[in-house]
This record gives sequence, structure tokens and C-alpha cells, in this order.
Amino acid sequence: MNSNTPMILAPAGNTNSFLAAIAAGADAIYCGLKIFSARMEADNFSIEELSRLAALAKSKQIEVYIAFNSIIKEAEQEKVFKILTKLCKFVDFDALIVQDLAMIPLAKKAGFKKEFHVSTLGNCTFPLGLATAKKAGFSRVVLPREFNIDEIKEMAQKTPDSMALEVFIHGALCYSISGRCYWSSWFGGKSALRGRCVQPCRRIYEQKDQKKRHFSCMDFSADVLVKVLKQIPQVTTWKIEGRKKSPHYVYYTVKAYKLLRDDPTQKKQALSYLDYAMGRKFSHYNLLSQRIQNPLDHTSETGSGLFLGRVKNPAEPYFNTQEELFSGDLLRIGYEENEFHDIQKVTRAIPKKGKFYLSKRSKFKVKKGTPVFIIDRRGTELTSLIKGLETELDRFESVQVIPVSDSPPSKNRQAKQTVSKRKPVELFVSRGKPGSIKSNSAKHHGDTGIWISANGYGNKPPGRTWLWLDPLVFPGEENICRNYVDKAVKKGAKNFVLNAFWQIGLFKNPKNLNLWAGPFCNITNSMTVNLMKTQGFSGAIVSPELDKDTFLSLPKTSTLPLGVVTHANWPLAVSRIISPDLAPGQLFQSPKGEGGWIGKSNNIYYVFPNWPLDLSEQKEELQQAGYSVFVSLEENIPRGVKMKQRPGLWNWNLKLL
Repeated sequence: MNSNTPMILAPAGNTNSFLAAIAAGADAIYCGLKIFSARMEADNFSIEELSRLAALAKSKQIEVYIAFNSIIKEAEQEKVFKILTKLCKFVDFDALIVQDLAMIPLAKKAGFKKEFHVSTLGNCTFPLGLATAKKAGFSRVVLPREFNIDEIKEMAQKTPDSMALEVFIHGALCYSISGRCYWSSWFGGKSALRGRCVQPCRRIYEQKDQKKRHFSCMDFSADVLVKVLKQIPQVTTWKIEGRKKSPHYVYYTVKAYKLLRDDPTQKKQALSYLDYAMGRKFSHYNLLSQRIQNPLDHTSETGSGLFLGRVKNPAEPYFNTQEELFSGDLLRIGYEENEFHDIQKVTRAIPKKGKFYLSKRSKFKVKKGTPVFIIDRRGTELTSLIKGLETELDRFESVQVIPVSDSPPSKNRQAKQTVSKRKPVELFVSRGKPGSIKSNSAKHHGDTGIWISANGYGNKPPGRTWLWLDPLVFPGEENICRNYVDKAVKKGAKNFVLNAFWQIGLFKNPKNLNLWAGPFCNITNSMTVNLMKTQGFSGAIVSPELDKDTFLSLPKTSTLPLGVVTHANWPLAVSRIISPDLAPGQLFQSPKGEGGWIGKSNNIYYVFPNWPLDLSEQKEELQQAGYSVFVSLEENIPRGVKMKQRPGLWNWNLKLL
């Protein structure tokens, strides 16, 4: 392959999808283990399975990347280390895709000597962050799906030598920017940052009698626009999303983008492959900045799979299929939140527009008008290719994975004594001028903090104010943000809270400042904290989605002072988009009465629940555990939004999944 030709990186969530990627001619395949992957709802792989599959891929000069892109809780570090040790010993793979910085020392200790890639969950979103990523040990950064072509080019221009960029070219879109979604976790402890997302954004919500899937996006497809990406040499890899998708999807998306890359004259054939891949309706999203397509502006069904039709006659339920059906195809009836949601297999071929009768178990349960989707197809071409590759796979000997005896990196046993002696700091953070939230300012007698992007970076920081950087800094605002920081430092500001690890690159001389990692850094273990100390951080505010046990164990082995968010209007999601049918500042609700509103700050939309995070009664216990900074993050509540009186413990009493 020409050195300037981007690789096509295919997803694989099970063995057949892995073989489908090989059959289609992918240049690289990414996959995850059965734990610690950002797609835990996929089947995923055991180390034994990956050993043989990776060997087959390498025999065909196909690279293999392991997505180990979950956040790691404090109690899991030893477990992660042992898994990594087995992985390095028994699987020949080329890169680890990670979001948690703790993975770097753990993997190196386990014997990993190849590449680390920053997952899109890691939120490296501005040019100066790339240099920070390289310094931390990364050789590739996966860019956000929300970028337009100008932002990708700006990142490319500042990409350090020996570092590469990877961009998504096809697949599902989340409403929230990756790494900034807490919706699933807030509604029941299933964290998107740990691959457990139950997709509450895909559900129906109501605002002013308008019931819609207001947050459910169409898929993304770069399709013919990849010709623009091909002109950017720093973009070495085109990534297809879909580790939960079928082998059929993997096969035809890879074939489509190979044609679009290698033979653009076959554009029509390539687009027909994409139509055949059984995804949602596509949009180009932000890719063309002069022609943005809002993926929330749609009337199409947005369930996974290809829409086939709607159920008729619940007494003997059937639908007229819009596509030909083959024996062995898999159909999904309705949405996951429906009680009658079901997966059914096609047992005989049905012609296009023919009737397909649902199984008897659907009788009088499925509702009229329920959508039906095809989620996997058993076409003869792919079935034959997979069988041939299964024969080749059988030639590779199975490995017997045995327990490892090595121990993980040691922990700091003196950290608790150091941290617990610090004088507690109460920190009240608002947007706009300090004290601008009248309902709470009277209660506050501690330090103040402000989001520096509020009022267009126009706030004048008082001397002791803690200056908070946004959870997202995009390429176009990097210079604005850095200039503000420089001026603030010259005027004597010393206290800053950074909400992405890479934001330390915005500071010319961090050693002379009090720089804290903020709660959006998603810190969940002491190894990440200790690594941040080596990079110049003075303290860390841990992730607020943690469970009680993890909260209380962190200070014991952390070498930096720690903070915790004890009260907050914490966002369910942070996004660049809003549905044209939703009004900011007005209440929306789910059928179960879960409410929220949307606020906007600095061109970013924040979705807030209508009840706050509240760990105020746990403050004494947290202080005894070793926390020294207690944070309140407050928003002005819109007039029409009534806040519920309910416990805001989040995952305190749950086991964070």
C-alpha cells in the first residue's frame, strides 16, 4: 500500500465479524475483550479466541488493535494488569486504544512495547493537545466524530512528527460528544465510559405535547467526501464504527470504502454497498462546514438496522417487507424500551413487498405500527467466504492461557496521611460573574470559581478565583482560550481547573501554578492521579459518577490532594447539536417522568436533569477518607423548570458497571 494511502480500520464484535473484515480486505481490525471495552454490549472476545484470530489476520498482513478503552476503578488495577500480561503474552497485536491514562504504566509493566492510541473517549480535541498526547506516550489520536473538515485540517497542521490521526468515516452517532455522556450512568449506574450504555438518548421524550426521539441521531457517513480526507497525509486511518453490528455490515462497509479510496470511478457501486449495510439513514453531520447536516433533523426511524416496515394486525401480526429476506436473516421487532421488543429469525425466503408473519409469541403483545428492522443478513457470498476463513482459522493452534504471577505496579501507602492534613476548601463554581446565581450565593462562604468561556471569555478573574476550563476546547477556540489563560496568569491568577488532561498544553509554565484536573477528566483510580502529578498537576477532582467504595478508596493511594463534587447541576450529556424541535431552557420529560432541560454555553449544549447531584450528607465521610476540596457546580435554573425533590446520590449506593 502507498504510504499516503489511509488504512481502513474495521470493527469486530464477534468472530464472524472479524472474519468478515478479513474477507472484505480491511487493512486493520479493532476489537475488544469481554471486559474493559467501550462496547460491552458486543459479544467481544476471550484471549484464547483473539490469539488465533490475530494470528490469522497477521498472516494476511492485517493489523490488529485492542480497544481497552474503559475507565478503570481503583479496585480493578490488579485485574487489568493481569489481563494485559496475558494479552501481551498470547496475542500478537499492534496497538492499544485507551482513554484512561493508567493504561500506559499498566501495559508497559505487563510487557507491551507497541503503540498507544488515544480513544475518541479521551477527548483530545484541540491542536496543542496533540503535543501533550505525544509526550504522554501516544502515537495516534482518534478525533471526535463532531469535527468538520476545517477542524481536522487544523489538527493535522499541528500534528507532531511520528504521530498520526484517525477519523471516523461511517457508523452510529451518539448525541453526546464521546467521553462527555453520563446519561446512562445517571439513570442506573451503567456507564458509557465503561461500555455499558443503555442508550437513553434513543428513547422518546416529550416537550409541550410533542413526543419524539429528540436525541436519537441518524448515522454518519462520509461516503464520497472521503476524497477530501485522502488529501490530508496526517490522517493515516479511516475508522468504521460498529463493534455491535453484524458481519454483513462490516463486510459491505469495508468493501464500500475500499472502492471510494482506491477507485472513485466506482462511486455508484460503493454507495450501493452502503445502502446494503443495514444501517440507519445517513448524514454527513459537520464534515462539510459550509453544508452542515443536523443528524437530529429527521423523520426516519433511528433504530439500529435497516427499517423494513411496520407491524399490522396484532391478532396475527405481520408486516410487508421493503427488502427481500433470506433464510437465517435476523429481525428486530420494536425498540429495546418496548416490553414486546424481540429478535426473530427468518426461516424461509420472502420476496420484496411480501408478507412476513411474526412468531406466535408476538400475538396480541406487539402493537400495531411497531417498526421492524433487519439487523443481520445471511447472504450466500459472505457465508461462503466466512466458511473458507474458518477452515484457515482451524490451522492455527489454540493456546492455553494460564494465570500470571507478576504483580502490578506498587501503590503509595503514605498518600492518605499527606492528603488528610490539608485544610478543606469549599469551592462554589458558576457561569458568568462570581455570585451570579442568587439562590445559592447567600449560602456560600468559601472560594469561588467561574467557567472562563462564559461571556465570550470576557470575565475578569479576581485574584483567588478558580478558573475552570470547559470540558471541550475545539480547534477554533484554542487561541482564544490560551490568550485568556496567558492574560489571567500575568494578572496573578494561579488556580485553574482543567477538564481534559490535554489542556495542560495550554499553559506555558505550569510548574508555577495550582493546576487541578477537573471532574470531566473522568478520574477513577489513583494510578491516573499519580501519573498526572508527573505531568505538572497539583491536585485532582475525581469523577462524580463513582460508587461509594471507589470514592473512599482513592485518597489512600493518591499522591495528589483530591477533590470531589458534592453538589451540582451535572449534565447528562454535552453536545454540539440540538433537535430543531426542542427549545432550550424548557422542561422535557420521558414517559417515566424523567425530566431535564437544555442549556447553551459557548456553542455547546448541556442537557441537565431536573434534580441535582447531592452528596452533601456524605461530605464528612469523604473528608475523613482524605478529600480536601469540595465543589458545588451550579447553573441558573430556567423559570419553567421545576426541580424535583429526590436523592441525588447518583452511583453512591450502586456498584458502578
